[in-house]
Amino acid sequence: MGSQEVLGQAARLASSGLLTQVVFRGVTFVLNAFVLRFLSKEIVGIVNVRLTLLYSTISFLAREAFRRACLSGRSQRDWPQTLNLLWLTVPLGAFWSLLLGWVWLHWLEVPDPNAVPHYGAGVVLFSLAAVVELLGEPFWVLAQAHLFVRLKLSYAVVLLLCYVIYFAKLLGSPESAQQHSLPVSRMMDVLPSVTGRGAFVNRDEAKLTWSFFKQSFLKQILTEGERYVMTFLNVLNFGDQGVYDVVNNLGSLVARLLFQPVEESFYIFFAKVLEREKGATLQKQEDMAVAAMVLESLLKLALLAGLTITVFGFAYSQLALDIYGGTMLSSGAGPALLRSYCVYVLLLAINGVTECFTFAAMSKEEVDRYNVRMLALSCSFLVFSYILTCWCGSVGFIWANCLNMGTRIAQSLSFIHRYHQHSLHRPLAGLRLSPMLLGAFVLSGGITAISEVYLCCEQGWLARLAHIAVGALCLAATLGMVFFTETRLIHFLRTQLGVCRPAEKAR
Repeated sequence: MGSQEVLGQAARLASSGLLTQVVFRGVTFVLNAFVLRFLSKEIVGIVNVRLTLLYSTISFLAREAFRRACLSGRSQRDWPQTLNLLWLTVPLGAFWSLLLGWVWLHWLEVPDPNAVPHYGAGVVLFSLAAVVELLGEPFWVLAQAHLFVRLKLSYAVVLLLCYVIYFAKLLGSPESAQQHSLPVSRMMDVLPSVTGRGAFVNRDEAKLTWSFFKQSFLKQILTEGERYVMTFLNVLNFGDQGVYDVVNNLGSLVARLLFQPVEESFYIFFAKVLEREKGATLQKQEDMAVAAMVLESLLKLALLAGLTITVFGFAYSQLALDIYGGTMLSSGAGPALLRSYCVYVLLLAINGVTECFTFAAMSKEEVDRYNVRMLALSCSFLVFSYILTCWCGSVGFIWANCLNMGTRIAQSLSFIHRYHQHSLHRPLAGLRLSPMLLGAFVLSGGITAISEVYLCCEQGWLARLAHIAVGALCLAATLGMVFFTETRLIHFLRTQLGVCRPAEKAR
């Protein structure tokens, strides 16, 4: 499969993922807005912070390293050994669910049963859901490795059943199986098996999995660090945790909708196009040119999206929280939290793209060295989270995240610069903007800030609508400037993320 074909399928996978995320997140967004008016802050804090942290920790530790290792590389692999390796995620997930479930039940502070009933049952059910979801992991990797666009699913039992039904139907059709060139021909081939080739799993993949496991463990601390600090150090009460988590979810909504599908899909693209143990000058130059072009375009897209959220988020944070959750969110620390999170989203967008390329291009030795730096980052993040939270409350979590995200971006940018320094490609040019476009962002930020002072948020609904209209006009003008100045990015979006031609229909 050529690099252009891989790029096209990765782009369609990102578009499909974006559509799926919009549907699921949109429904969740509406339901949360309704539920927040009837639940206490304490219940929101327990479910959205503590129990969700339990679920994400089990899932992340059990599968993240396996996913990265088994989706890496372009060479032909022994798929029975790879599938055997992937099935190890299930007993590993069961181990983590038992260990962490015991910690959540016996080590952590148990909430008042009158305020938060059925806490123990919640721990058991969240742990069980994580293990059930891991049963679909071999099917997930098969689908991702072969760039199946329509198979982009979510939640535990539905995820497993959909994968099983999809592949049972696919493998039952000889024409379809031949068309997709799958490494398995029947459902039984997906189950663990003795390959007769001297090893139950591929040793190179197993070693790479262990390297990624160490990295994943540290990355999980960075990703969910504030929840670990809140859960284990009790720096905020359950009510403040609830408000922080709601604002955090609202602030990261666009990041999850836009950036996560792009990062997941183009990590697969870079992993398939680039060979890990070779530098830029030793890669196939046609593939290298395509990869550099894609990286530059993604960096530009992330920068523009992040800047737009940051600039317009400052003036519309309080209004958004008031509409979404009422005075429980729009009063107190809520607006300051969301404004700070707008800055974090900018860094989050850039980091997602830079690490997407970095993790796909690093050799095993470089991954191990990076793990050492991640350990230092993890420790410093926890320390800064505790200090800044004690100093300035829940906003301190966000600024600690910003510090650590900035450090991770710097490391990834350094790797990308070294990787390309002896080639003709300069993908980091995607982080440069024209003076005209920068001026448009600055002007829009100033106008909307003045509009907020005079029109929002205590002046009635007519004034609020006028404030929204001012923002819409400024946003339209800024996007117009983007179309005028960033012609290469617009061409990339039209050709790669646009509507597929009939001949390129997704599988």
